[in-house]
Amino acid sequence: MNMLETFIKPMHPEGRKFVAIFAAVTVVLFLVSDILGWIGVGLTVWCYYFFRDPERVTPARPGLVVSPADGVVSLIEPAVPPAELGMADVPLTRVSVFMNVFNCHVNRSPVAGEIAAVSYRPGKFFNASLDKASVDNERNSLCLRMADGREVAVVQIAGLVARRIVCFVKPGAQLQAGERFGLIRFGSRLDVYLPEGVEPMVDIGQTMVAGETVIAELTARQPAPTPQDTNA
Repeated sequence: MNMLETFIKPMHPEGRKFVAIFAAVTVVLFLVSDILGWIGVGLTVWCYYFFRDPERVTPARPGLVVSPADGVVSLIEPAVPPAELGMADVPLTRVSVFMNVFNCHVNRSPVAGEIAAVSYRPGKFFNASLDKASVDNERNSLCLRMADGREVAVVQIAGLVARRIVCFVKPGAQLQAGERFGLIRFGSRLDVYLPEGVEPMVDIGQTMVAGETVIAELTARQPAPTPQDTNA
């Protein structure tokens, strides 16, 4: 990777019209004042950076749950998945990843599987870092059914600034772990509901990279064989 590729990242197509609008406004601002124009340049660069869509390398080992979003783990707690997904009404471990306006906002599938359900629900726009955002805020929920029949829920939650949730996939589609499925504008949160009995491998405050950081492992590790087992 050269120096240019380090700083210049691909932009998601969803961002093109917004960058064009920011650029057009910047031209007008330069006609009014150079100072305002340069402020516009800064905002245009920020808009491009917000919609960046860098390539990610997802761990290839089976049985891993990866982060669906860039950001910071804000909550880890038991919670019942959104009722609209039709999953069992039992608390599961929920890992919440909060994205600020400087994070990459392209969302990626935490596991490989078939999309069993997709459900959008309008709501409010509380700060996405708050616990009540999972219940009260606008959200789009997906249920992913893995090959072994277990299900993982991933929920896009709009935040205080975000006013648009975008989802690219529909029920019946197959997703690979780390594959893009949506994005949110401009600052928000992703919740992942782990299958029953699966413990998270992350802590609150930990920085996450979408499609790369491992949240949990679905398959229990086998204990090392004892000398008795080896000689059996």
